Amino acid sequence: MPSRGPSPLRPAFSTSLGGASFKVDPMSPVADELHPVIHAGRVAVITGAANGIGRAAALELAKLGLKVALADVVEDRLAETGREVTAFAGEGNVLVIPTDVSKIEEVVRLKDKVYEAWGEVAVLLNNAAIGPSGTSWAGLDNWHKTFAVNVFGVLNVQQTFVPSMIHQENPSVIINTGSKQGITNPPGNTSYNASKAAVKSLTEGLAHELRQQPTQNLTAHLFIPGWTYTALGGALHPKDTDQKPPGAWSAEETVLYMLDKVREGEFYILCPDNETRREIDELRVMWAAGDIVEGRPALSRWHPNYKSVFEEYMKEGLASLD
Repeated sequence: MPSRGPSPLRPAFSTSLGGASFKVDPMSPVADELHPVIHAGRVAVITGAANGIGRAAALELAKLGLKVALADVVEDRLAETGREVTAFAGEGNVLVIPTDVSKIEEVVRLKDKVYEAWGEVAVLLNNAAIGPSGTSWAGLDNWHKTFAVNVFGVLNVQQTFVPSMIHQENPSVIINTGSKQGITNPPGNTSYNASKAAVKSLTEGLAHELRQQPTQNLTAHLFIPGWTYTALGGALHPKDTDQKPPGAWSAEETVLYMLDKVREGEFYILCPDNETRREIDELRVMWAAGDIVEGRPALSRWHPNYKSVFEEYMKEGLASLD
C-alpha cells in the first residue's frame, strides 16, 4: 500500500454535529412575506414538475402564494400535479404546460405562455432530469438521452428564460438541480455523473456571468439534493405504497431546505439527509479534490489501495468535530 503522504486539504469546520433530519415546519430565518423573490403574488416556473422534487417545490411555492407554471414530459402525472397545486394556489394561478426540455421550441413555447399570462418569472427551478445507465464504453444511446435532458435541457431553459429575467425590474432567481454524483463521481452510472458535472459547471459559469450584469437582479443557485425519495432516488409515484427508507429525506424536506438556503443567498445548496450529514459530504468533496492535488488515482476513494486510507481520513475528520 502506498504511504499516506500529506493529508488532503480539509475544511475548517465550525458546525456542531447533530441530527440531519430537516423537519417539515416553517423555520426560515427570513420571513416569506419580506423576501424579495419567494413571496405571494410572484411567479415560479418548474421543469420536471410532475413528480418528486419538482412536484414538492410546486406545492410548497403554491402554499406560499406564488403563481406556478408546471412543465414536464409526463403529461398524465403533470395534470394530476396541476390539480393538486391548484387546490392551494387557486384557479388562474396555475399553468400546466407539457414540455420536453430537450426540444428548444417547446421551451420557447413554455416561456412565451408564462410571460403572456403573468409577465414575469421570479423563481425558475431548472429541475428536469433522467438517469438511464451508461458506462464509459457502453450505452451510447442512453448517453445521448441523458445529455439531451440533463445538460441541453438545462441549457435550453437558461438560454430561453435568462435574457428576459435579466431585464425584469424585480429580483429573481434561477435554481439548477445538480447532484452530488456530479461532484464526487461515485461509480455506477458514468453518463449521469458526467451530465450533472456539466450542470455544476454550467451553473457556476452562469452565476459569474450574472454578477457582471449592471443590475445584478438575477442570481443563480446550484441545488445539490442528498438522498431524496423520488423516482430517481428509488421512489414510485407519491400515492404508491412503497415506504420511504429511513436514510432518505422526503422530497418536501429537501425542497424546504433548498428554499431556506436560497433565502440566505447561498450558491452551493448542499443538502444532507438522514444518512449523510453535511460534514460527511464536506469531507468526501475535499477528498475528491485531493485526488488532483495529491496526484492520487482517479476516484481513489473506491481504489483498493486507498480504501483503508480513505476510511482513516473520514474517521479523523469526523473525530476533529467532537
